[in-house]
Amino acid sequence: MENEKAFRYLGLAAKAGRVASGEFQTETAVKKGRGKVVILAADASENTKKKFQNMCSFYKIPVFTMSDKETLGHRIGREMRTSAAITDENLAAAFIKTMREEVSE
Repeated sequence: MENEKAFRYLGLAAKAGRVASGEFQTETAVKKGRGKVVILAADASENTKKKFQNMCSFYKIPVFTMSDKETLGHRIGREMRTSAAITDENLAAAFIKTMREEVSE
C-alpha cells in the first residue's frame, strides 16, 4: 500500500493522542502553532485543498496529500477524515522524512 511507513507514524501519533483530525480541529491546531505537519485526503474538495495549502504556506507548515478520506480516517481510528495534523514534533519529523524519502525514490 502507498506510504505504508508514513501511515504507521500517523497511526502512532493517533494512538498517542497527538493528532488533530477533521477540518476544524486541523485548522485550529495549525493556527495555534500545535500542528507540525498537515495531511490532506487526495479526494478532498479543491476549496479545502486550497484553503489548507494557503494556510500551511502562511504558517510555514509542511502539507502532504495522500490516500482518500476513508483510508485517512481509518488510519487514525476515526470515520472518514479530510484532514489531519500531527501535533508531536518528533513524530511529525519522522513522518515528513518518510514522505520525502518516498517521493525521491
